[in-house]
Amino acid sequence: MATSYFNLELFLSLTKKSQRAVDKIKPSRMQNQNRYSPCPCDSKSPYDKCCRPYHQGLPAPTALALMRSRYCAYALGLVDYIIKTTHGQNPAAQGDHSAWRNDLLRFCEQTDFDGLKILQFEEGKSQSSVAFTAYLRQAGGDSRFSEKSLFRKEGGQWLYLSGEFLDK
Repeated sequence: MATSYFNLELFLSLTKKSQRAVDKIKPSRMQNQNRYSPCPCDSKSPYDKCCRPYHQGLPAPTALALMRSRYCAYALGLVDYIIKTTHGQNPAAQGDHSAWRNDLLRFCEQTDFDGLKILQFEEGKSQSSVAFTAYLRQAGGDSRFSEKSLFRKEGGQWLYLSGEFLDK
């Protein structure tokens, strides 16, 4: 299984290949969200009662809640939240933060986030995992993937540590 940083490396390569097909940057998806909008994490709850409190600073109580809130943050282009909730031992967090932030922004702007399906959740006190399938499109093409993400709890906060692609 290959290592994943929420599939950023794969999508950066796809973005480079499909750059010609992407004519303009999409407007911020946040402007389309209101308190009654369904949460992009596919929880069937309104954004206001689901992921928004975590995006505003409330710590996610479980790794599953963090996983959903990170997917939602990608969908809404909240890259600072993605960075803030990434463990310091994740390779992406150890490099150039400005370049990482720009890569995340480009990825979010050039990707349609069509849904999230949780496949498995293994809860632990200080380490948990979530297996999921993310349904994405880039330049109109299917870019869905499945991943098993590992989360670590430090200082009372869950953080995304790493991920591995699941075989198709």
